[in-house]
Amino acid sequence: MLDTVYRDFGTGYVPRWHGDVIDLAGAYVTPQRHALLVAVDADGEVVATGALDSRGPAHPPNPAHVAERYPSGVTAQLRRVYVRREHRRRGLARRLADELLAFAVADGGYRAVYLHTDPAVTGAEPFWRSLGKVVHDEREDAGGGQGIVHFDVPLDGLDGLDGLAGLARAR
Repeated sequence: MLDTVYRDFGTGYVPRWHGDVIDLAGAYVTPQRHALLVAVDADGEVVATGALDSRGPAHPPNPAHVAERYPSGVTAQLRRVYVRREHRRRGLARRLADELLAFAVADGGYRAVYLHTDPAVTGAEPFWRSLGKVVHDEREDAGGGQGIVHFDVPLDGLDGLDGLAGLARAR
């Protein structure tokens, strides 16, 4: 995850944005309604990650109307879906997203799924457009905003997904 914020985003570690990356257990492993997935290659190297939590987007830095639409507790936020460059275009992000969505459905308490992405990351925006719909594109704001694109991923039709659904029910 830190590789991604340095290599792909170019921001480096920013505590107010990336604190969860330093405390993965506290952010995603310990809380019952949160999940962290890690894909490793045959050598045990981490090649992809994905996470989900019950925190809606905060305002600021996100637009107020986006934060109001996706309140914490009833919003599953997809986070940290990262695939190392050399492992992209192999279906890893799709598999992680499908597993996380199945987890959200199995939880039963989520009314919405939200995520945001930086369209400057190669392939990110088209990938998320294939799964959800844009609810706000900051590039269209006066002054351009941060350029972040905010998405809603429908929960409808996800009941048939396999994967972590059984695990989520067993928790």
